[in-house]
Amino acid sequence: MSDTSLTRIAIAGAAGRMGQALSTLCLGGETLKLVGASEAPSYHNIGKDVGELIGLGKTGIVLRSDVAAAADDAQCYVDFTRPKVTLNAISSLRKTGVRALVIGTTGFSDDEMVALKENTRDFAIVYSGNFSLGVNMLSALVERAAKSLGEDWDIEVLETHHRHKVDAPSGTALLLGEAAARGRGGELKDMKLPPYDGVTGERPPGRIGFSVRRSGGVIGEHEVSFSSMEEVLSLSHSALDRKVFARGALRAAKWVVSQPPGFYSMTDVLGL
Repeated sequence: MSDTSLTRIAIAGAAGRMGQALSTLCLGGETLKLVGASEAPSYHNIGKDVGELIGLGKTGIVLRSDVAAAADDAQCYVDFTRPKVTLNAISSLRKTGVRALVIGTTGFSDDEMVALKENTRDFAIVYSGNFSLGVNMLSALVERAAKSLGEDWDIEVLETHHRHKVDAPSGTALLLGEAAARGRGGELKDMKLPPYDGVTGERPPGRIGFSVRRSGGVIGEHEVSFSSMEEVLSLSHSALDRKVFARGALRAAKWVVSQPPGFYSMTDVLGL
């Protein structure tokens, strides 16, 4: 396949867990071309070859601290970093020709999410709390179950991640909670229970609860339970390899480069 037919990708946070998984797949793929990679200015390996950093040998792609320079030749910018880093990067990308973004950053505040969505006047953005096919299928099943089961069925979302994860509940847990809320005909912000702590009183009907565990090196486990007084239905997903998220994100990248400005999800990418 010629270089002109490849989707040109720049990756933010290229030295992180997701950044390395994304870089590895890009460098080994047949439909993608890694053309840039960025990291925080304080990172000690700025200026080093990305391929050498992840054990794939010299590639000619240098790790940069300047987002605009890293993305100069890219069609799509893939970002799994932190909310403020992501928003600052989008401002820098206005200096480039990049107008397609895939964002897997989690932990946005309400105001930060509003700021992110304001950029859809100029950028085609695929945003998701989880890019795996399995989780997005789970989301569709959760929405259907919530729609079919009455408010006498309590909904709880349980998630487990590695000890290094900095936000809670996870973006995936919130994605699943939003699916349950849609199924119930409402919005998560109106249905989400506060964290359980102390004397909470009886559980109110029609609300969605969250429980969080941070432990060891767990990549990601999610379970949504629907409980009546007589039975429990549980729907779950376990990630066995971080590459599952990277594959989904790169699938989204190939899709979004041909889309008009707007705010998209993996549901749009997968046609669910």
